[in-house]
Amino acid sequence: MSDLGHVLVLAGGLSYEREVSLRSGRRVSEVLRAAGIDVETRDTDASLVPAVLADPPEAVFVTLHGGSGEDGAIRSVLELLSVPYVGAAPDACRIAYDKPTAKTVVRSVGVRTPEAVVLPKETFHDLGASAVLARIIDRLGLPLFVKPSRGGSALGASIVRKADELPAAMVGCFAYGDTALVERYIEGVEVAVSVVDLGEGPVALPPVEIVANEGVYDYSARYTAGHTEFFAPARLRPEVADACAQMAITAHTALGLRDLSRTDLIVDAEGLPHFLEVNVAPGMTETSLLPMAVEAAGEDLSVICASLLRAAVRRASAE
Repeated sequence: MSDLGHVLVLAGGLSYEREVSLRSGRRVSEVLRAAGIDVETRDTDASLVPAVLADPPEAVFVTLHGGSGEDGAIRSVLELLSVPYVGAAPDACRIAYDKPTAKTVVRSVGVRTPEAVVLPKETFHDLGASAVLARIIDRLGLPLFVKPSRGGSALGASIVRKADELPAAMVGCFAYGDTALVERYIEGVEVAVSVVDLGEGPVALPPVEIVANEGVYDYSARYTAGHTEFFAPARLRPEVADACAQMAITAHTALGLRDLSRTDLIVDAEGLPHFLEVNVAPGMTETSLLPMAVEAAGEDLSVICASLLRAAVRRASAE
């Protein structure tokens, strides 16, 4: 049996990413049980707080994606309940979850990130869509990448290669959020670098290269087996892989994250990585990138997850 008491895995929630979260939660629960840990899996509904108060878990592993799972809200509740949990604190989550804010923070410490325009839906409508979109193209050029300023799993995100595609891309983006982040699109190799800190400082796992069959790593490509080819470790020159790892660690540190994160990057034709965004609750499904990176590093996902829970318990004991 494990030295940990019973632990709680939170999965589900009410965001657009609910189904992915449930799959992540099942995977984490399975690997923890394989490590001999007593695991309970719960959704975030009205029964959660009474259940935690009645039988407090030793620690919580949060596998909620989007919404309250990554914006710090659920973690604030866990802190009110004095329950240790894996992952970043609420304030850091709020900063990292807002993509424009995260870009500003990492840029301030010298991290390279594509030039972008942030456009709330109200501004888009009030000032006249066509005039505003024309100025965006004048400023950033083509192609562009449009995505909601918050959220994940590429929901509402699209590449714009021609000017007449931009209005539809904006409408699709606003279906998933009230603010659009329009970035200059950089052609290159898409790479994800997971960072794990088991108590001795953040360590970057091997980068994972993403090659979507249709050329776009959208929701279907992310979560449908066979739609994307992955290379773990990525097919990068050693010095480029090192630069990606350092960028991920720098972003993790600058944003005040802890325990685990995943940074998404594009490596351009010159071998220079560019920061796109960071995820404070990386996916843990069968097709998710952090588990691939763990395997590429020769590590065991069950050991990593259990170690993160123990680190959360130690942190709470030291406070």
